[in-house]
Amino acid sequence: MLRDVLTPELVTTDLHARTKPEAISALLDLLCTTGKVKDRALAERDLLANELRTATGMQHGIAIPHAKTDAVDELVACVAVSRAPIEFDSLDGKPAFIFVMTLSPTGQTGPHMRFLAEVGRLLKNKKVRSAVLEAKSPEALLRAFVG
Repeated sequence: MLRDVLTPELVTTDLHARTKPEAISALLDLLCTTGKVKDRALAERDLLANELRTATGMQHGIAIPHAKTDAVDELVACVAVSRAPIEFDSLDGKPAFIFVMTLSPTGQTGPHMRFLAEVGRLLKNKKVRSAVLEAKSPEALLRAFVG
């Protein structure tokens, strides 16, 4: 599924953000380049509302901000690496460096859950996390994710 959703235009090795809200906004900007986000303000509201309900900062420097929203008609996702640590209310209390954002339509549960599960399985692997963090270009970052 990652292979179907991610393209070099949707990954960056240089996320410019210092705070959680800045990171969410920058990731959303990246998603908006697809033309598939019909309403940026609605998408941002839904992302921030989901953050209030459930912390999306995981462990091992990973954050997966996500939301179901009427702002998209199909699942969209992006990946970014920040060179600076960003506090993301992570489960282990450590800052995040690897970010995966996804938006999916409110009426579809399957693709959303499959995507999150695939990302979770992939990023459990320390070698994959290292390859992601060491990537120097969007193409290298994409290869780390989809092989």
